[in-house]
Amino acid sequence: MVLAFAPLFFAVASLTRSTVLDAREQSVHSLADAIAVHAADAQKSPEAGALAKALSQHIGHDGVEGICVFGPDGSLAACAGSATFSNSLGSPENRDFESIHVVHTATSRAVQVRSPLAHGTMVTQLRLDVEAERVASLVRLVALYMVIFALALLVFAYFALTRLIVRPIEALADAADRVALGARTLRVPRSGARELVELGSSVQSMTKKLIEEENALLGKVQELTETTAQLTQTQAQLVRSERMASVGRLAAGVAHEIGNPIAALIGMQELLLDGDLSADARTDFLQRMRRETERIHAVVRDLLDFARPEGVQGVGAGPQPPANVRTVVDEVVSLLKPQKTFRDVRFETDAADALLTALPAPRLTQVLLNMVLNAGAAVASTKGRDRRVTLRARQVDPGQVRIEVEDDGPGISAVVRDRLFEPFVTTKQVGEGSGLGLAVCRGLVESAGGEIGVDTAYQGGARFYVVLPSAPS
Repeated sequence: MVLAFAPLFFAVASLTRSTVLDAREQSVHSLADAIAVHAADAQKSPEAGALAKALSQHIGHDGVEGICVFGPDGSLAACAGSATFSNSLGSPENRDFESIHVVHTATSRAVQVRSPLAHGTMVTQLRLDVEAERVASLVRLVALYMVIFALALLVFAYFALTRLIVRPIEALADAADRVALGARTLRVPRSGARELVELGSSVQSMTKKLIEEENALLGKVQELTETTAQLTQTQAQLVRSERMASVGRLAAGVAHEIGNPIAALIGMQELLLDGDLSADARTDFLQRMRRETERIHAVVRDLLDFARPEGVQGVGAGPQPPANVRTVVDEVVSLLKPQKTFRDVRFETDAADALLTALPAPRLTQVLLNMVLNAGAAVASTKGRDRRVTLRARQVDPGQVRIEVEDDGPGISAVVRDRLFEPFVTTKQVGEGSGLGLAVCRGLVESAGGEIGVDTAYQGGARFYVVLPSAPS
């Protein structure tokens, strides 16, 4: 309201002052002409001082401040009013203007009007602010009218907005609160502004749809609860099935781990049965057969230890000494080199003598044997070129030993590379591999805090690596 009426008030006040001032400027001409007629009549009177007396009669009336009459030669004939006015007209250039001249006095703003007489010229000075009090009263009246009108408009707007907007909105908010507290219907107000009535209808339709969707959602929740109960029963059945499958996988893993040393035993038995070996060679083969038999025994014992409850140790169980990597590498090479599969394979070894790992020697032998057997199967598929399997071992970081098994076979496809260490994943033909060797190796290595993987940057074959914590000497 202030922003609306304040500029309007100042505009009306300015327009009133300007209109009154313009009217005053127009009236001074008529007033000056009337005084000039009176002065001309006084000039014709033979009475001495008649002109000065006639001029004095007009001083102070209608804002007249001073009147001076000059003769044809420019001499002052008579003057009435303030001395300041008569002194200002003393020089001819101060009264040399066409008809009207605006001047500023010490107290007000005035105009000087030049009127011709029969015998000379008359200059009359009249104030312009004689209507100031009347203008101020008029402005105050306008201000009072605007204040009363603004208050009336404010009161009307308050009651109108309260009835048309505020009360319908409050009623709609109360209805929405009741729905939020559990009411199943929304009663909206039917009175008020048209837009609010339409808004209430829209909110009512939306509430109805939300309630319908809530009922549908409750039905879905009930169905989901029943489905969850069925899934719980199915999960129990799957757990029982998984237990049976775990027994099968465990049996397959044990068969696979025992199969490698049994194959080595069969190969060495065939060599012994040929009878072309010296006594030292037979003794060496018998010692190897004993070690492989002990490895089979260790696998079975590990299986029994695994089956025991946690915290129960097997008979004779105790901490095993760390493995010498060079000794294990040489043992794996000497074990596999006499076999028919590796007779055409060239072994290359590069391992330091003082490398010790936290993984015990039987388990490290089991890991490397699986990896070298896979490398031998890979190079066996290549025809017409040199077949090579390389074993390296070195200290990579303080406290870590890296062992690599490298071959020049066809390499590993990227399709199975990420799943190579999962159970039953194999690159061999159907019936040639169970897919458990690398999975068992991964379990053995990770149980010692190590890491096993494939070097994807190697080209020209496959390179497997094992990183194990080193053991103190």
